[in-house]
Parts: sequence; C-alpha cells; structure tokens
Amino acid sequence: MLQQLLDTIARQPAVWDAFRSVAEFGFTADYKVIERELNPFGGDQQRRFLDFGCGTGQFARCFPADRYYGFDIAPHYVSHARRQTPHRLCVMNGTAVGFASDTFDAALIMGVFHHLDDATVIACVQELHRMLRHNGTILMLEDIPTQNPLNLAGRAMHWLDRGDNIRTVAHYQQLMEPYFSIQHSSTILSGICDLGVYVMTRNTAPTHA
Repeated sequence: MLQQLLDTIARQPAVWDAFRSVAEFGFTADYKVIERELNPFGGDQQRRFLDFGCGTGQFARCFPADRYYGFDIAPHYVSHARRQTPHRLCVMNGTAVGFASDTFDAALIMGVFHHLDDATVIACVQELHRMLRHNGTILMLEDIPTQNPLNLAGRAMHWLDRGDNIRTVAHYQQLMEPYFSIQHSSTILSGICDLGVYVMTRNTAPTHA
C-alpha cells in the first residue's frame, strides 16, 4: 500500500515538488551552493550549462535561460517543468544524450546518481566527459547517510526517496576519477536532508586510457 502511494506521488510532479520543497526548506542551501560554485550569472557570459537529470526543473531558475539546457528521462517531469519555466528542457536518457561533444562548460547533477547502479553511473559519466569542454566543471549534490542520529525525519526521507545507491566520497572517486578529478567535497544540510557536495573538473583524457 505504501509503495503504491509513493508511486502515485512520483507520478504527480507538482505534488513531489511541494513535498521536496518542504523537506529541504525551499532548497535555500542548494541554491547557495550553485551560486557559490558555478556563479551562473557572473564570469564568462558565454558559458553554457547542462542540468543532467533536471527532474521537474526546480533548479533551472539558477541559470540564464539562454545558456541553460536541461533533460530528464521522465516525460511527465519535463512536461511539468516546461509549464513552469522558459528554459530549454527535453526528454533524454543520460547514458545516450543527444547533445554534441564539447558543448557545455559546466554541468549540474542534483540527486541523480544515488538512484542508479554503478554501471549506469559510469555510462553517464562517459557522456558527461564527451559533452563537457576541456576545462569543464561538474557540480554534483547527492544524498549521503544521515549525519545526525537524531535526524529521524532525514532517515525517513532517504527511505521515501527510494535511492538505493547512496555512496561515500571514496566510491564516487572510484566512479568519476577516470574522467573527472574531484577538486573538493563537503557536506550540507538541506532542510532535513544531508547532501554531499562534489566539485569536479574534466580530465583531458580518461586516466586509465
């Protein structure tokens, strides 16, 4: 019965958006990290940004509309996002993205990889390496184990979110570092949710090649 309820909520993007916004206190902490690490409205005004697994488009507003491209595998999420924002969004699979090579300067990965197994993550990372330019940056925010043992709401949120692949920094290094080097990592508390923050730069060629 509970599983059916979760599936119903997941099929209703507006409901899921509202639920996550309450749980993460309006995503205030996430927005601050994006501004600090990517500075989308500052710096080089030619930079192009990829929202890898954009979901309902919650973070599109953090980027200039004319230099933002987002995609998600779920058509109902993309349809919802298109009604909320003028930003460019499309339906694609992260293991075979339709954008040309060397297209983007930076990519945002927000809560995507903890839903995917290792083999799928590696396929996505290979696509990111192909699409990002030689000095490209990845900002990744992913769920990590709840840090405060008294944060029972955060533990429940992990269970409700149904992300079965919550990883350590070392595990992400193993998956990412043939293609990207982790420059620094940290943790934040986004409402009741503990998140790992990873800032990576693109390796010129995979280090195992």
